[in-house]
Amino acid sequence: MARAAGDAEAPRATVSDEHFLGMYLAKDDPWDVATKWHDQRKYAVTMASLPREHYRSCYEPGASIGLLTRMLAPRCDAVLAVDCVDSAVDQAREAVRDLPHVRVERAMLPAELPDATFDLIVIGDLLYYLSAADLDALLGGLVARLEPEGDIVAVHFRDRQQGGNYDGFNVHAALAARPGLDRIVHHEDEWFLLDVLRKLPD
Repeated sequence: MARAAGDAEAPRATVSDEHFLGMYLAKDDPWDVATKWHDQRKYAVTMASLPREHYRSCYEPGASIGLLTRMLAPRCDAVLAVDCVDSAVDQAREAVRDLPHVRVERAMLPAELPDATFDLIVIGDLLYYLSAADLDALLGGLVARLEPEGDIVAVHFRDRQQGGNYDGFNVHAALAARPGLDRIVHHEDEWFLLDVLRKLPD
């Protein structure tokens, strides 16, 4: 189904951390990312799409149980991964406990963005849970923390079956519309969208 700007709206309110807490209380891996082939493939495509062999410092908001975090670790000197659910943070910490250059912290976004800059930001399956105001605040905060010529990678579910739902199409369009970014990678298939945008030099 063809999509157009504004064909779906963000949630009126950002999905609460209590919602995600309930999901993790019901199941350690609520989205089965550790076992579903399409998620394993999505992570593989994400890693293959990183334009550079190595990065200085990576920020991964919405890290969930840390599967992608562990994949990112060999490509980065330092990784900061965050999630809003304590049990997800605990699982992610366990997944990377042998990697001293990786930190996993609890954070609510967009309120608790880090006081640091990064040359790689990887954000997956998170942006469409935010209200329009919170999405704008988070995207602005991420771009501000991205170093010149750094890369921001966004990968989100694309709802091809229903169409017209607020999904990866909408949030990636919002990201691509931010000034100062140049899209250098675009991938789209029946499951997800992936974009890599590079921050233009000052």
